[in-house]
Amino acid sequence: MRLSDFLLHLNGNFSLIFSVILITGVIFVNGWTDAPTAIATCVSTKSISPKRAITLAAVMNFSGVFIMSKINGKVISAITNIADFGGDTKKSGLALSAALLSIVIWAVAAWAFGIPTSESHALIAGLSGSAIALNRSLGGINGSEWIKVISGLFISAVLGFVLGFVTVKIVGIFIKNKDRSRTESVFKYLQNFSAAFMAFMHGAQDGQKFIGVFMLLVSLSDGSNADTFEIPFWLIIYCSAVMAFGTSAGGMKIIKSMGMDMVKLKKYQGFSADFAGAVSLLAATLTGFPVSTTHTKATAIMGVGAAKRLSSVNLKIVKDMALTWVLTFPGCGFLGYLITQLFIR
Repeated sequence: MRLSDFLLHLNGNFSLIFSVILITGVIFVNGWTDAPTAIATCVSTKSISPKRAITLAAVMNFSGVFIMSKINGKVISAITNIADFGGDTKKSGLALSAALLSIVIWAVAAWAFGIPTSESHALIAGLSGSAIALNRSLGGINGSEWIKVISGLFISAVLGFVLGFVTVKIVGIFIKNKDRSRTESVFKYLQNFSAAFMAFMHGAQDGQKFIGVFMLLVSLSDGSNADTFEIPFWLIIYCSAVMAFGTSAGGMKIIKSMGMDMVKLKKYQGFSADFAGAVSLLAATLTGFPVSTTHTKATAIMGVGAAKRLSSVNLKIVKDMALTWVLTFPGCGFLGYLITQLFIR
């Protein structure tokens, strides 16, 4: 769909306008709350100032959404197929709007407490809860896609932890007999690179999810099939720009939780965590698994900390994050279900 055609659909269609505002808010909130996890470690090790780190993350988020959406759209396909929003176009549009509203409410509440929640899991939970309410049964859920989501949850956690552990061990061997001041200088630049890589993959993974939701929205507005919908260039630019703008709003609470409170890191450790997290996200994106960037980065940091000693990981922060992740599926799913019931009555 061309931008001019989409704007024609918007004209006088208040339900569609409301949905577009909501999905724009969700993308903005994702850049605002999730992107800080990509740059948390490089800020905590003082490899780069918070202001420059946020600018770097905004640019790389934009690039990640833009480039990976053109190269590989498997995550987009997974999101468009995860729930059934067919049938009555008006009710389907309202249900999708309810799902998006539930995500915004959940994300802002988690941010207020400074806990890095997963917008990816909130998105999947909100869509699922709304689809169940719309179809009045669990038949609104695509079981095979949900299995992929659950598999991705565990695979990304294990892969992030293991890669973080292994990477920092290998790096430690290389720098063992090197001058510490020189290695610190080298890893200052290497960590900026790995943080940029991590931010790029955040955009690549999460940007595709929201493009998928936008495609669902467009297909409901014009009766087209989201599975065969060609991703328009303007949509990639729009989602990239909104996410980058959200990232520029910062998120120092989450930077503090992820990069300063959970594990005390040195520059080479920060590099290892960023690199491990980014490689894990790259593998998930190329294979079409919609995973949480926050979840993956956090487990990579834990792996780096555990390589030093398990006691170096702040288990209270880990427990808080784990509780948030566990609550996201039922909590945001119930919100999506409840708001959908209110909207379609």
